[in-house]
Amino acid sequence: MPKEKSAGAVVFRKKGNEIYYLLLHYQPGHWDFPKGHIEAGEREEETVKREITEETGIKDIVIIKGFREQIKYFFRDTYDKKKNASWIFKVVTFYLAETATKGVKISFEHKGFKWLPYKEAMEQLTFKNAKNILTKAHDSIISQ
Repeated sequence: MPKEKSAGAVVFRKKGNEIYYLLLHYQPGHWDFPKGHIEAGEREEETVKREITEETGIKDIVIIKGFREQIKYFFRDTYDKKKNASWIFKVVTFYLAETATKGVKISFEHKGFKWLPYKEAMEQLTFKNAKNILTKAHDSIISQ
């Protein structure tokens, strides 16, 4: 069974006392965080910064030390047009990344984006594992 390793981040910005989280609307229809494949010779943090820039246009990323969470899941290759597309085991490592940038220029991989406060972000996220990551990220931010 093929295995993929990716890295991404819970991207947030602060406005006054409010924290806003960046969610991306992926082409298949789900809402999630920016993430992507780790390229050969690339460290996870480098992947995070590259993917955020490629997917959102945001360049002023500060990775917050002390936050590193993994999720693992199986998925079918949606780009494989065969009816019997193979299952892939995926491991995604998430970091916490702060930005001051509000403007987002989404890539072709996405249909849209939203900056949302915690409660609304929890309601918007599609997958339970993403909601768990957001909860841990939010707890990490407010405990600082």
